[in-house]
Amino acid sequence: PNTLYASCAFCYMGAMVASNHALLYIAYPTQVLGKACKPIPVMILGVLFAHKRYPLAKYFCIFMIVLGVAGFMYKDGKGSTDSSGLFVIGFGEILLMVSLTLDGLTGVTQERMRSHYMTNHHHMMHNVNLWSCLILLVSGLIVTGEGWVFIQFVMKHPKVISHLAMFSLMSALGQHFIFLTVVTFGPLTCSVITTTRKFFTILFSVLIFGNPMNTRQWLSTILVFAGL
Repeated sequence: PNTLYASCAFCYMGAMVASNHALLYIAYPTQVLGKACKPIPVMILGVLFAHKRYPLAKYFCIFMIVLGVAGFMYKDGKGSTDSSGLFVIGFGEILLMVSLTLDGLTGVTQERMRSHYMTNHHHMMHNVNLWSCLILLVSGLIVTGEGWVFIQFVMKHPKVISHLAMFSLMSALGQHFIFLTVVTFGPLTCSVITTTRKFFTILFSVLIFGNPMNTRQWLSTILVFAGL
């Protein structure tokens, strides 16, 4: 139904906007670490609202994967602390939590489409993107006015059109497999894949180019593979 498609698109777009806007207030490594926890809200909200049931071992494995990815990608440095050295939750962290919550709600709507209506992955992809375009059209052209700025930029630099076309094509191909995974295996599996892909990208670069890894990263790698 259109209500689910619209809800899914709104949650998906909201999660992306909140995550990107959080970068104005927090460091990029903090955002990466926060988004590494995406499978947790997907699992929790799936249990609460989509009535999913998982064996205890799966909760443990998801926790191991999230902990491993977070530990692997963590960078030592100053975090969000006050003068006393205590961690402080600011507006950026709140936006990050909003983003994770919306990620979880996106999984809930996808699970309902998958289990209650047996939605085809192409049908889901088409309708979710259609509603996303409508949301962007309203917010980008009417509310913020950024759409007109984009049009002016493209008119000034027409060469960017070919890059946008290639980017759109690659995004569409990627989305094909994302929605296929959601429909076939469920939103939780998809969130685990999208979370661990950055981990594997960095790991392969380490193995190929010989970049050194510290003890924490090796232990985190073991955690991820054990969880998988």
